[in-house]
Amino acid sequence: MARFNLHPIASPPRTARGLLPEGYNFLKAFAMQDTSSTTLAHSPDAAASLPVSAPTALTQALGACAAPLPGSLDELAGALSLPVFSVLSQEIAALTEGAGAFDLGYRGQIAVGSADRLRWLNGMLTNNIQSLPEGTGNYSFVLNAQGRIQGDCDAFHLADHLLVVTDRIQIPALMAHFDRFIIMDDVALEDISFTRTALGLAGPLASQLLGALGISLPAPTQDSLWLMQTRICGVPVQLTGGYATASPRFELWCVNESVRMLWDVLLAAGAIPCGIRAAEALRVLEGTPRYGVDLGERDLPQETSQTRALHFSKGCYLGQEIVERIRSRGAVHRRLAQFALSSEPAALPVELTAAGATAGRITSTAAYNGTRYGLGIVRSETVERQPSLDYPGGTATLVAHPPLARTATQSS
Repeated sequence: MARFNLHPIASPPRTARGLLPEGYNFLKAFAMQDTSSTTLAHSPDAAASLPVSAPTALTQALGACAAPLPGSLDELAGALSLPVFSVLSQEIAALTEGAGAFDLGYRGQIAVGSADRLRWLNGMLTNNIQSLPEGTGNYSFVLNAQGRIQGDCDAFHLADHLLVVTDRIQIPALMAHFDRFIIMDDVALEDISFTRTALGLAGPLASQLLGALGISLPAPTQDSLWLMQTRICGVPVQLTGGYATASPRFELWCVNESVRMLWDVLLAAGAIPCGIRAAEALRVLEGTPRYGVDLGERDLPQETSQTRALHFSKGCYLGQEIVERIRSRGAVHRRLAQFALSSEPAALPVELTAAGATAGRITSTAAYNGTRYGLGIVRSETVERQPSLDYPGGTATLVAHPPLARTATQSS
């Protein structure tokens, strides 16, 4: 396949590790704390054949892997990262009330290039890619011909290629799926994940923190993402954001060699270091499912409650017939739901029952303001009749809206 210009993120100027460039009014810095005593089981929904990746670029840069203790790192989406830096509840508070920085080293990127890229990718995703202005993007599902979800991603329209951003653990299967449908098309696919990594920044004060670092941000929208190239203290960064949420979040992409410096800059500017457990808790509290945990290849798009991933007037795409059929009928038998749990389940996933009959399952949980919330797919007719379901050791009560529900729209 033809190669194309990816406008790679340039390497930063040489700087001693841990020393920040001068010229910025840094607010405060936080020291890392030992996390060797914390553990988290591997997701029971992850396929056994998928290998666990090496520690993320940030984990390695922080020196957490110099002499790792068993269980000192958590696995998320096939990558290993630090679970917590201090106290989990304080880290969740940073992400929901202040500004928290966290590792996104489990994320990856696929570049889609050549002449037919826009038309072809528009036919592979559930959202409208073809009409995206340059520098913008949206969230999509990847379906098979039967309308079942094969993966999810953010897709961005850049000057000379399209960028697909997803969990690294999804990339091999998505690359194979995509390649199967390149027939007479002039399309080139490339996994560009291995030289770059990402940090997350989230919280009501995250925009203010980026502004203090000299970055002017686009206004958040309800139906699109944005991507911009910038520099933070001399480090070239690919910055993405969008979708109005209760706790605004951003992804900061850089080359692997720059991640420690970028991390230090964010912390010195006032961000609280957060482990992946806090970042996952934020996801659950927003009611956002993770593919491979809460969603899988048996699920249909309308069962996920992620209407921001669908566009019903974009034209033909793989799986569209099933999506349109469900839309015309106006109902699904299963749906993603959030519950308040009376106690923490012993293990996940945990089966939900109503009068002894299976009603669904909880696949992710998070504690917030004294309540433990659970996320999972359940039978619609069951929760309509009986909003409280049972699980071993507790009761799950349906919540009308997730505590940090994201603002989302359905494209027409």
